[in-house]
Amino acid sequence: MIKALSITVLPYSSDPLGIFARLRARPGAVLLDSGRPVATGRFDIISSDPLATLEVSGDGEPHVLSDQLSPPAYLAQDAFGLQQWLLDQLDITNTPSELPFLGGLIGYWGYDLGRNTLSILSAQASPVALPQARLGLYDWCITLDHMAQQAWLIATPERREQVEDWLTQTPAPTSSFTLEGGFKPELSHAQYATRFDAVQRYIRAGDCYQINLAQRFYADYQGDEWQAYLRLRQATPTPFSAFMAWGDKAVLSLSPERFIQCRDRQVETRPIKGTRPRGATPEDDQALAEQLLSSPKDRAENVMIVDLLRNDLGRVCQPGSIRVPQLCQLESYPNVHHLVSVVQGTLADRYTPLALLKAAFPGGSITGAPKIRAMQIIDELEPCLRSVYCGSLGYVDVRGSMDTSIAIRTMVAEAGRLHVWGGGGLVADSQADEEYTETLDKIRHLIGALE
Repeated sequence: MIKALSITVLPYSSDPLGIFARLRARPGAVLLDSGRPVATGRFDIISSDPLATLEVSGDGEPHVLSDQLSPPAYLAQDAFGLQQWLLDQLDITNTPSELPFLGGLIGYWGYDLGRNTLSILSAQASPVALPQARLGLYDWCITLDHMAQQAWLIATPERREQVEDWLTQTPAPTSSFTLEGGFKPELSHAQYATRFDAVQRYIRAGDCYQINLAQRFYADYQGDEWQAYLRLRQATPTPFSAFMAWGDKAVLSLSPERFIQCRDRQVETRPIKGTRPRGATPEDDQALAEQLLSSPKDRAENVMIVDLLRNDLGRVCQPGSIRVPQLCQLESYPNVHHLVSVVQGTLADRYTPLALLKAAFPGGSITGAPKIRAMQIIDELEPCLRSVYCGSLGYVDVRGSMDTSIAIRTMVAEAGRLHVWGGGGLVADSQADEEYTETLDKIRHLIGALE
C-alpha cells in the first residue's frame, strides 16, 4: 500500500502537547506520551487519520472500519488475526530506521478482550460502552526523541503535505473541564472487605495464590477531556501515558507500567507488584521506601507474578532465553513507591509480536496467579467489567516492534462520566484495611488533580 516513506526532521520540542493540540480534533488522533522520565519512556508518538480502525464490540465481535480495506471473510471472528492482516497491508519493510514506529497499529486492547480470548464468560455489566479494543492502522506519525532531543515527521510524500498543512492550522478550541461532584466509590469499605474475605477463602482452598482485586470510582463532569488529561499529566508524570478521544468517549492513561516491549525479537516485560505511598517528609518517604524493599509479603507478590510472566513468555519465546535481570527493584513516582521486576526473552522465529501479545494478555500483574482461575474469581467478585482498565495501550510497528503499557492509573470517559479504578494484589497474609488503603493511594493523585 505504501510505496515510499520520507523521514523529515522537525524542530525538536520537549513537550508534545502543543503539536498534539493542532491535531487532536482530527479523526483517530492519538498521543503516546511516553517521554518522561527518559529512563523507561524515551519516545512520544503522535498520529491521526488512520487508514482503517479495528473495533471489537462489547460482545467480542471485531469490525474493520475503512473506505480502503476490506478484510477476508475467514477472519471475521478473529480479532488478533485481523490486527495482523491490517499490519500486512502496509509495505514499508525495506525502510531502514532506528525509530520505533514507521507505521502500524496504535490504540488499546481492553481487559475484557483478554477475557474473551481465554473464553472466560461473564455475567457482569460494563459501566461504559467502549469497545473491547480500538486500534487504528496509521501510515504516518510525528516522533519526539527526548534522549537525542530530536523530532521527525514520518510519512509518505502525500501524507507529509497533509500533515504539514494540519500543523499550520489553529488548534481546535477547547472548553474548561469541571467535575459536577466528587468521585464516588462503587463499593463501600465494608463491601470491599467482604470481597477481600472471599479472596482469602479461595487462597486457603488452593484455588489461587494471588488475586488482583480492584474497585471503581466515578464522577460526572462537563467540558473537555483533553483539559482533564493536562491536569492529570501535570500531577502524575509517568513514562507510559496516552490520550485518545472519539465521539463522547476518551481514554486518559497515566500508567507507570510497561507490559511488553519487543524490538529486534528481544522481549521485555516490567511487572509492578508492591506499593507504598510517598511520605510527607524526606525522612518519612525514605522509611516507607525501605519498608517496601524489606517486606516479605510484597516481595512474594512480585515473585509470583514474575513466575507467571516467565511462563507466559515461555510459550512463544525461544527455549532457554527467559531471564530475570532485575527482581524487586524500587521505582518511585509522585504518589507511590513500587517494586518493579524485569523479565526478558527472545521471541521464537515462528511467532509475531501480536502472537506474543495474545499469549501473555492480559498482563499477569493485574490478574493474579494462576491466571485463568484468578480472572474467574475477579469476574465473580468485582461488580462490573473493567473495560480499558488493566488492558494495554501502545503500538505494534509493521517491522515487528511493539511497546505496550498496562492500563493502570487510567481513566475512561463516556457521556459525561469519568471512571477510574484502583486495585492491588492480595495474598494469604494481606490485611483488608491495608489493601483497601493501597487502592486509594494508587489513584489519589489522579482524583485530587481533578477535584
